[in-house]
Amino acid sequence: MLKALLVGLGGFLGAIARYELSGLVHRYLSASFPYGTLVVNVLGCLAIGGVLHLVEDRSLLGPNTRLFLTIGILGGFTTFSSFGYETMELLRDGESALALANVAGNVVLGLGAVWLGRTVPRLVGM
Repeated sequence: MLKALLVGLGGFLGAIARYELSGLVHRYLSASFPYGTLVVNVLGCLAIGGVLHLVEDRSLLGPNTRLFLTIGILGGFTTFSSFGYETMELLRDGESALALANVAGNVVLGLGAVWLGRTVPRLVGM
């Protein structure tokens, strides 16, 4: 029961953070491209890289904290379901180039951010 509560509370917090950040980015950048989702996905990937470094490489976080942060907060925060929906909408609207840019941006920048989140702490001695 504790694990379910940790995931639920984390998911609640992550979803609110996603909603606020994505909306903020959307207000300041073009509405023709899902920049809010891209920003959230890249930041979520960066964060999970950092959390996994602390868990796997440094053993600084216990299983409940890992559950709360990764499945809870970051699971509620990252938006790959939105990514899929928005990409399909771009394709449906005949915006193939924007759909491809959305896929490439999310995948390449997201994977790069996970690598960066795991590598930078090592480089600075964490």
